[in-house]
Amino acid sequence: TGHTDTSGSEQYNMALSLRRANAVKDALVREGVPATAIAVIGRGEQGLLVQTGPNVREPQNRRVEIVVQ
Repeated sequence: TGHTDTSGSEQYNMALSLRRANAVKDALVREGVPATAIAVIGRGEQGLLVQTGPNVREPQNRRVEIVVQ
């Protein structure tokens, strides 16, 4: 699941979070994980680790979370 901080528009951040998640998926696939075993989700500004106001750059909110089931 890709995440962003609150800098940028909501639309841009949603697309960015998907790009981040897909970059991690691509790396995992290169290491041998089957692509069909990976679900890619973008959450944009939702689920902030550090609560901030709008247009705040917060590195901890720029992340990809991996859940193994």
